[in-house]
Amino acid sequence: MIRASVEDETFDGIDFTETNLKKGEYENCVFKNCIFSGTDLFEIIFTECRFEACDFSMAKLRNTSFRNGRFKNCKLLGLRFDECHKMLLSFSFEDCILNFSSFYKLKLKNAQFKSCKLHDVEFIEAELPQANFDQCDLQGATFENTKLEGADFRTAYNYSIDPEMNRIAKAKFSLPDVVGLLYKYNIVIG
Repeated sequence: MIRASVEDETFDGIDFTETNLKKGEYENCVFKNCIFSGTDLFEIIFTECRFEACDFSMAKLRNTSFRNGRFKNCKLLGLRFDECHKMLLSFSFEDCILNFSSFYKLKLKNAQFKSCKLHDVEFIEAELPQANFDQCDLQGATFENTKLEGADFRTAYNYSIDPEMNRIAKAKFSLPDVVGLLYKYNIVIG
């Protein structure tokens, strides 16, 4: 099978549900207004790529590589990031919708989430030291046995994190949302 090797290209407005993205490696490429919904990105390698206003909803990410992938204004519903290739896996998200996605057991030191919707996202057993959840809505997100040392939740909101089930030493929180650490006690604060 011939594999593509593409560098420094811009893909704009392409619907990859109709035209398959060729298997291979994409380095320093920009994808704008592209549709990847439900597509199979099996073993595709994205290195230093930017994705702007793309729709990845329900795409299949088995063994897909994102090496310093940057997502801005993207729709990423129901993605199994935990199925990505783990070597050099890193990405950042800005103004993205990641609802119902999974980061199960991923190691993502310094992960950046800025102004994102992370409703019902799974962070179970993930390692997120020094992660930043700047202005993120974490309604229904699941944190269980998650390593959050030094993570920044100061501007995040709607989170529920059990300090007894997660490692949160040196994590940063602010009022009034810090009460999300007490949700399990079913107490009234006010």
